[in-house]
Amino acid sequence: MTLAEIAKYRFVNQQLADTEMKSAVEMVEWFCAVQAQEYAQTKWGLGLRLPHLSDNEIERELNDGKILRTHLLRPTWHFVSQKDIRWLLALTAPRVQAANAYMYRRMELDNTVFNRCNDILIQTLQNGNQLTRDAINQEFQRHKIIAGGIRLTCIMMYAELEGIICSGARQDNKFTYALLDERVKHHKSMEKDEALAELTTRYFNSRNPATVKDFATWSGLTLTDCKKGIEMVKPLLHAEVIENQEYFFTSSIVPTDLQFGQIHLLPIYDEFIMGYKDRTAIMAEKNNATFCYDSMIILDGQVIGTWRRSIAKNEIDLCLNFFKPLTDKQSKALGKTVCRLSQFANMKVKKQS
Repeated sequence: MTLAEIAKYRFVNQQLADTEMKSAVEMVEWFCAVQAQEYAQTKWGLGLRLPHLSDNEIERELNDGKILRTHLLRPTWHFVSQKDIRWLLALTAPRVQAANAYMYRRMELDNTVFNRCNDILIQTLQNGNQLTRDAINQEFQRHKIIAGGIRLTCIMMYAELEGIICSGARQDNKFTYALLDERVKHHKSMEKDEALAELTTRYFNSRNPATVKDFATWSGLTLTDCKKGIEMVKPLLHAEVIENQEYFFTSSIVPTDLQFGQIHLLPIYDEFIMGYKDRTAIMAEKNNATFCYDSMIILDGQVIGTWRRSIAKNEIDLCLNFFKPLTDKQSKALGKTVCRLSQFANMKVKKQS
């Protein structure tokens, strides 16, 4: 098997070729967690995999709390479902807290300060209150706690990782926080090994073929834990060495000569990119890992260009940069993708090259 064929497997398992899923929360649960610091673009990442849904429909699932946005896995935002948030925090938050420890010390934050802030958060947000960061900061100031800028970010992230707060419904397009115990009243608890096995299964189901280093980079867990997780679910996986790397597959079979003919405008930090440490499999046209920090255009699992958008007067200005000219067939596929973006956002799209 070649690296290009690996990319096609991933294209299918990441639900980019076709999907039978109906809701955004179902898609998020398939991935287990979806990187989401770019909120609008992450919604588009779900929308391009769920072509029957609009931005407003996905927003509704977020506002209803079916999908939550919080910090776990790594020190960045992720979308996660109500069903999964508790056990994922229990499994991955200790590593994120350890990674943040230096910044906590630099901001002069210790357990005494964190505990006081957590008490204030609980008192302020109880009984269903959902408040913006600015409103919460005003409450901190009332209690003589300095909590602006990075210091406030650290305080809020610590509380998220401790399972005290999570995202609330947006108010006038502003993010809010809510108490996790009120937002998620019922949850399934797992022992660490059970949670590790579940995370490993979900990762390889949705992102295979992948290596143990890919899994460790995505999950934020140690290589030791990732190898243990693979060992626990080994009956579900088979391994193949490709270009001196051991890749793990699930039992799903993808015809390696399949040509999907679909062009996708991936959002920045999409799981098709960020789900892996080694991204060379999708870089046949432009083998440069720095492109992973752009919004990418893909065809049949390969990056063929980059794109960016700007929004003004209810219109999307789309700037496209292809590595080489498109064929007539590819241009038609691009037209369908641009039309899908317009339908998703309910805006006109003006295309530039």
